[in-house]
Amino acid sequence: MQVFEVGQVTGYIKDLMEGDDLLADIWIHGEVSNFTRATSGHLYFTLKDGQGQLKCVMFRGSQRKLGVELKNGLSVLVHGRVSFYEAGGICQLYADAVQPEGIGELYLQFEALRVKLEAEGLFAPERKRPLPKYPSLIGLITSPTGAAIHDFLNIVQRRFPLVEVLVAPSSVQGETAPQEVIAALESLSHYHRTRRPIDLIVIARGGGSAEDLATFNHEGLARAIFASPVPVVSAIGHETDYTIADYVADLRAPTPSAAAEMVTPNIIDCRMQMAELRRRLLEAMLRQLRETRESLERSRARMERNSPRARLDARRRAVDDLVARAHLTMSHRLQMIREMLKGSVLRLGALSPFQTLQRGYSLCENRTRGGLVRSRSSVDPGDVLMIHVADGSIRAEAMETGQALIPRPSMEARV
Repeated sequence: MQVFEVGQVTGYIKDLMEGDDLLADIWIHGEVSNFTRATSGHLYFTLKDGQGQLKCVMFRGSQRKLGVELKNGLSVLVHGRVSFYEAGGICQLYADAVQPEGIGELYLQFEALRVKLEAEGLFAPERKRPLPKYPSLIGLITSPTGAAIHDFLNIVQRRFPLVEVLVAPSSVQGETAPQEVIAALESLSHYHRTRRPIDLIVIARGGGSAEDLATFNHEGLARAIFASPVPVVSAIGHETDYTIADYVADLRAPTPSAAAEMVTPNIIDCRMQMAELRRRLLEAMLRQLRETRESLERSRARMERNSPRARLDARRRAVDDLVARAHLTMSHRLQMIREMLKGSVLRLGALSPFQTLQRGYSLCENRTRGGLVRSRSSVDPGDVLMIHVADGSIRAEAMETGQALIPRPSMEARV
């Protein structure tokens, strides 16, 4: 048994194909699909029809014979040579000339459906719903085995781990794929209505050919997206791929990874925003406290200016002054009265008969007739007299009365 290396087999296939005169100079008719322009300037696309497809490359130096601007869905005639690309293990056409032939059938069907649905208002910008800024539950429709689900979930978990993702698995290509995507969409809508609200639904699929993306050009799927009670985000194919689902969806994302970033906030940005909001709230609170304190100080100052305390203090001081003056006046008055009383006492003392008695005089009282003896006419012989002296009294009887120029005793006294 002879065993060959892979390179030997691929080289043999290449030699066979390049040695074939038909394949070395051939015109091929087909529809352009998966068209891309590399940064090097080379053009890569696929020619396809109802029976098959063929990879094509047109190098930058051959594009002088490019008779039409290539785009997906364009029906063209391509000239070149068919060979085997050993490094990639694929058969491809190395094109050196392209001539337009018309619009392909698949593209015409796509355009007819797009025009129809647009006329019915399914693409109207005003009906597109905004997405919540901070979703808590996201529905995801995609293949459970494709790369799209892993890319989407990894980015969502990294950006916003607080959100939950509810996956509704579905095929994303093939004859049954449109109905499976519609069923998944209806299942999520039922969950939204009966169990827990879903903030948005993402329909995701990785890149592929126009035939692979045909699932999302299905009219029934477009109407199911339009009828969804939850905003729908389409993330289908590559950035240059457009499907009917993209036009109907509330938001189109160029890729599933881009969709994950578009529907979730960045947790780091959220933390920074919360820190900024906390700082602004603290500043606002401090400013409010400062303004309230200043307002309170102004109110207190106004109350102090209008307070009766000052007037009460003034009146209190006035009363204290009046009381002090009254005390002083009364003291002066009492002193004056005391002095006047003292003078009166002195005067009374000077006029007191006792003072006269102290100087050696005496008082004579007529006990018979009553009263003091002031003259000799107030005494008759035989009247009983009481003579008062400084240290006592003397009882006597009048013998006779007489007149004398110089007062001297003129009566004989009997004790």
